[in-house]
Amino acid sequence: MLILMGIAIVAKNQSLLVAVLFLLVVKWVGLGDKLFPLLQQKGLNIGVTFITIAVLTPIVTGDIGFKHLAEAAKSSYAWIALGSGVLVALIAANGIDLLQNDPHITVALVIGTIFAVAVLNGVAVGPLIGAGVAYLTMKAVTFFMNLGG
Repeated sequence: MLILMGIAIVAKNQSLLVAVLFLLVVKWVGLGDKLFPLLQQKGLNIGVTFITIAVLTPIVTGDIGFKHLAEAAKSSYAWIALGSGVLVALIAANGIDLLQNDPHITVALVIGTIFAVAVLNGVAVGPLIGAGVAYLTMKAVTFFMNLGG
């Protein structure tokens, strides 16, 4: 974790730094035995909930209203975004099971996400969508291997 903290500092990645510090504090104050299992089991759902809250906030504040939605319906880019949102949600849904049931894949996805967040300035939604993409890729590889005999 200290290495990850160093990477976060060097890469100037606040999200990774906050996550590492939070986990270290939880461990150091002795709450790890109670909190870590909860985070492992429900952390993805909690994270998705926070992302959803952030996305919905402009609607609640009035920054986005029906007028904006009607205008968006006229835009081809809005329809592309709508389709992309549906596609990503469907892909990620398959990723949840993969993350929960396949530990060695989870480790690889987490390492890839940490690398992308720390070095490439990515955003840590990677494990979920990454798991979905991995799931689809694995299914495609299996499908094409079965075609060959």
